Amino acid sequence: MKKISLAWQIFIGLVLGIIVGAIFYGNPDVSTYLQPLGDVFLRLIKMIVVPIIIASIVMAVAGVGDLKSLGKIGGKTLIYFEIVTTIAIIVGLLSANIFQPGAGVDMGSIEKTDISSYVETADNTETKSLVDTLVHIVPSNPIKAMADGDMLAIIFFSLMLGLGIAAAGEKGKPVLGFFQGLAEAMFAITNMIMKFAPIGVFGLIGVTISKFGLESLIPLGKLAITVYGTMIFFVVVVLGLIAKLVGFNIFKLFIVLKEELILAFSTASSEAVLPKLMEKTEKLGCPKHISTFVIPTGYSFNLDGSTLYQALAAIFIAQMYGIDLTIGAQISLILVLMVTSKGIAGVPGVSFVVLLATLGSAGIPVEGLAFIAGIDRILDMGRTVVNVVGNSLAAIVISKWEGQFNPPVEAAEVKSA
Repeated sequence: MKKISLAWQIFIGLVLGIIVGAIFYGNPDVSTYLQPLGDVFLRLIKMIVVPIIIASIVMAVAGVGDLKSLGKIGGKTLIYFEIVTTIAIIVGLLSANIFQPGAGVDMGSIEKTDISSYVETADNTETKSLVDTLVHIVPSNPIKAMADGDMLAIIFFSLMLGLGIAAAGEKGKPVLGFFQGLAEAMFAITNMIMKFAPIGVFGLIGVTISKFGLESLIPLGKLAITVYGTMIFFVVVVLGLIAKLVGFNIFKLFIVLKEELILAFSTASSEAVLPKLMEKTEKLGCPKHISTFVIPTGYSFNLDGSTLYQALAAIFIAQMYGIDLTIGAQISLILVLMVTSKGIAGVPGVSFVVLLATLGSAGIPVEGLAFIAGIDRILDMGRTVVNVVGNSLAAIVISKWEGQFNPPVEAAEVKSA
């Protein structure tokens, strides 16, 4: 009997979770028994993310040992991220203006959700300017940065440590050997943790469906359809075109990442697939020093799905309240989102936090978020998939841009055949 692949195991967990959640809709016991399954899985993933990033980046940078080369890659990466996220914002705005998901919505038929926790998070989160974000990248205490999961500060410290080991020459080799061993051990642990993924997915999706039910989508069905339709368009057409421009097939990426995409969708967590993304993009042909730098950095600077949704949701709320935003106001919204969507990626409910920081500047009632908070988890699942695809493709694009993309021999032979 053929062994069931991990992708199918995760998918079966997803389907069973939906069935159990639908059967026990509104039953608080579901959360009591199933939430720990999902929480344990996510905590296992978070446990290994920081060590994997540090070990992988240190190894890659120490191997290159060229500050000029790394600076060049970093500059190209940030330019690419800014261009693509800006396109995502524009696509979100265009979709909202064309399909008008908020027009004619009866606010009385929608159950308002308490968003006080998001407001509190936003109040406690300092929205930084681009300059402040760049300054914050340099950690005053790298141990604290690791404890806080401050991704950009961790990446910066790892880059400097890798350069230091390279500069130390022979004396640095024992330290490099330690990080090589650490990386191998962490990836071995990742493979062990992934065996628990179907159970974690079952628990997380079961709780989501039991809490909100599929009925919660009905009053906001047009918003959900517009969001998912726009995200599919962005991934297939926009990212597909970018992939084609660099000589890569976006559908090949879907096939390679099928397990990670199902997992990201089910858990609504990009972190859950971060270790595997770096590993698989490297196997596709990306150099280690590019995949281990571009993908973690993208988690702060290249959240395509999140920025697209934020733009669309802002216009949706304006339409719901009958506010007609001028072209100038929408351009202003683009500029604000370009800044507010950076640097706070690690904050829980980041899309809501960004929207809270953005809506007021555009004259849109912040209270409107209470109407869409109920289905935010459903929409977040789709946003996470777009973020994962966008960051994986970014590693391929930068590798191609640098002329360092080296696909496996088998893939190269198939292509030439």
